[in-house]
Amino acid sequence: MYAFVGVFFAHLLKKPSYLVVGGVDAAKNKELGYGIWLNKFKAMLLKYTIRKTKFVFVVDNSLKENLIHLANYDGKNIIYLPTGYDIEFWKPMGPKDKIVLTVALVRNDLTWKVKGLDVLVDTARKMPDVSFIVVGVPSELADIYKPPYNIKFIEPVRRENLLPFYQRAMVYCQPSRVEGLSNALCEAMACGCIPVATAVGGNPTAVGNVGILVPPDDSIKLALALKKALSLPESYGVNARARIVSMFPWDKRKEKLLEILREEES
Repeated sequence: MYAFVGVFFAHLLKKPSYLVVGGVDAAKNKELGYGIWLNKFKAMLLKYTIRKTKFVFVVDNSLKENLIHLANYDGKNIIYLPTGYDIEFWKPMGPKDKIVLTVALVRNDLTWKVKGLDVLVDTARKMPDVSFIVVGVPSELADIYKPPYNIKFIEPVRRENLLPFYQRAMVYCQPSRVEGLSNALCEAMACGCIPVATAVGGNPTAVGNVGILVPPDDSIKLALALKKALSLPESYGVNARARIVSMFPWDKRKEKLLEILREEES
């Protein structure tokens, strides 16, 4: 709604406008009831906004493909601009524990399912000897979901306070059903976690060949992948960090954005 107002007046005044699109803005999942495009009125506004803005920045090409399909246009103004990370802050520190970590801000049952945490809980039940930590589940919701004894739910913390969790865990799991380019996944990899993620959205872009991808909604394959990841040598965590350092440093995002803006001014 706010983006529509800004782009509408910018177009009216013949001024350039720029739009940054997140995962929910490029989603239409009827089964989950997730995504702005499920609402016809919001979809109409978003379609106008996307078509009329100068550039639409997306963090992963999967979002570009979704927008082209949903907005039914050529997408020539969509630019791939991945998120950048402070690789001097998000870095490994000390030995790793054989723990599977997941970070997901759970607000309600919808986000619980979008992030695939029901699948993760089912997976944990299949792996009773493995410890799981999920950061981002409020205590009142933790009581409702009743996790098995080997999963520890931790309430949401400030983003910078996730660092010690990333530094401690050997494996990071992103079991989402829908995803953009996950900050938590990339931050965990920068901290040397071996990634195991569903092959949706930007997860394959982040993980590449340094981790394991699995289909969503499959706790059996997820359990097998996590067992394999926990048995891998530390070099896989080193490779995971190297991938983030190479592909998603903050300076790279900043320079690309400045380059685009300079070209517009010239």
